Amino acid sequence: FFAYYCVLIKYLPAVTPRLPHCADMYRLQSLAARSLIAGALDQCSPLTLTSLTGVRHKSQGPSVEKCGQMRFITAEAKASAGRLEGKLREKTLTLDTLNPQVKAVEYAVRGPIVIKAGEIERYLEEGGTKPFSEVIKANIGDAHAMGQQPITFLRQVVALCTFPELMDSPSFPEDAKWRARRILQGCGGHSLGSYSASPGVECIRKDIAAYIEQRDEGVPSDWENIYLTTGASDGIMTILRLLVSGKDSSRTGVMIPIPQYPLYSAAISEMDAVQVNYYLDEDNCWALDINELYRAYQAAKLHCQPRVICIINPGNPTGQVQSKKCIEEVLHFAYEENLFVMSDEVYQDNVYTPDCQFHSFKKVLYEMGPEYFNSVELASFHSTSKGYTGECGFRGGYMEVINMDPEVKAQMVKLLSVRLCPPLAGQAAMDVIVNPPQPDEHSYKQFRQEKSSVLGALADKAKLTEQILNAVPGIKCNPVQGAMYAFPRIFIPPKAVEEAKALGMQPDMFYCLRLLEETGICVVPGSGFGQKDGTYHFRMTILPSIEKLKVLLGKVRDFHIRFLKEYSALE
Repeated sequence: FFAYYCVLIKYLPAVTPRLPHCADMYRLQSLAARSLIAGALDQCSPLTLTSLTGVRHKSQGPSVEKCGQMRFITAEAKASAGRLEGKLREKTLTLDTLNPQVKAVEYAVRGPIVIKAGEIERYLEEGGTKPFSEVIKANIGDAHAMGQQPITFLRQVVALCTFPELMDSPSFPEDAKWRARRILQGCGGHSLGSYSASPGVECIRKDIAAYIEQRDEGVPSDWENIYLTTGASDGIMTILRLLVSGKDSSRTGVMIPIPQYPLYSAAISEMDAVQVNYYLDEDNCWALDINELYRAYQAAKLHCQPRVICIINPGNPTGQVQSKKCIEEVLHFAYEENLFVMSDEVYQDNVYTPDCQFHSFKKVLYEMGPEYFNSVELASFHSTSKGYTGECGFRGGYMEVINMDPEVKAQMVKLLSVRLCPPLAGQAAMDVIVNPPQPDEHSYKQFRQEKSSVLGALADKAKLTEQILNAVPGIKCNPVQGAMYAFPRIFIPPKAVEEAKALGMQPDMFYCLRLLEETGICVVPGSGFGQKDGTYHFRMTILPSIEKLKVLLGKVRDFHIRFLKEYSALE
């Protein structure tokens, strides 16, 4: 380009006298330069000085385009030439050269059935006809997408942090302004547009530690053990990266519950670790059986080195809330077998059954005594995405890590530094969740009303889902004690199983695709979460409004009965 440009500039002065004004020369130079930069070299119409000026200088020689074409040909022209010669450059990245661990990753929550749902949505928008007028996406725990309204106080604080000029507005309460000022004082330049320290804004970390101490009734929490994350998923991936190592029989084994949230199996595949399944007891409301933990651990030791156990409480996709006794048994097991404990507690506010209570793993560990509390390595996770706020899009979260080796902690901080920091708006949203309005503050009454309304509606929908599904022949649904999902077991007749296998798909995938195509309801097959052989399930969220949830459950009931009749298995 430089050589081409120099030639052009050299000859432009020679033709300047023929132009009406000197300014035209500069406009012409600029035009020529812009054309070259844009790659506007057309092989069919070579760009020459004559074509630009209408004048050909006697010493001009061959066209500038020919002088520079071989060196400065555009990418599009080069690709075109390659096609003409049958020598199109091969792709560097193909399925054959792709990282094999990436190919092994599966994520059912946004998998093929969701893609199909999107296609049907577009078809309906373009005027196509189906036996239904809309697609109801019950595949994912996205509260606001299902119509849940934001918590006013949270949005007020984040709005003030984002646009501090609103501090002068009388529309915002003083308790929201106070929190926003405090958060902004902890940000570089008093702006959410700055980076924070990699572990997060210091005052927010301190607020989280205070929240944990209050939640756990006085169990101490050190703010320097708190790390803000981009949703809980970011923290989970970070801890797993630290834990995964080894080759062959020394590879890290990661114990996960089955059914599980697909983030875990996807991360294990990506990191080339070994997935160690322990099965929850469906006949006992998805309780965790300590004997099953020992079975899975001993079997895994034959081909890998189990080093970590993951627990989701309340459960996703199963909706159970583990008892304190169960948690004690898990922690004793981890203590005996020297396992790192990862406790996914993002649904800690979502408990609906009166005789169930959320117990944090950290609190139970503390109550087991210093021998346990000072030795068992534990990382627990929370998020803005669930609970009563449902603020998925802010991608806010945190993890508390205790008893980690100081040298390893330094390595973790280094790893966190690579990502710079979590989103500042998400950090601000997380702060409001752990530091909500207090009884003596102006916003408390509205906040309590909104929070109670969301959680009360979820409790009603959990009960409604269980009742309607259990009234359908061939469906059995455990009580939805917590979280945001039902995971009913469905009977699929042998003939339908055979047809699914002939089509090369899992029977519950076949079932869920039929459900989508005939009713517009999008749920996720149980095979995407894991299940015992010979059993079939699907996961659905309970987040839709009561009215829409009744429609959804009624369609599931009618479809299932038709499905059984079609395959002659109603009896």
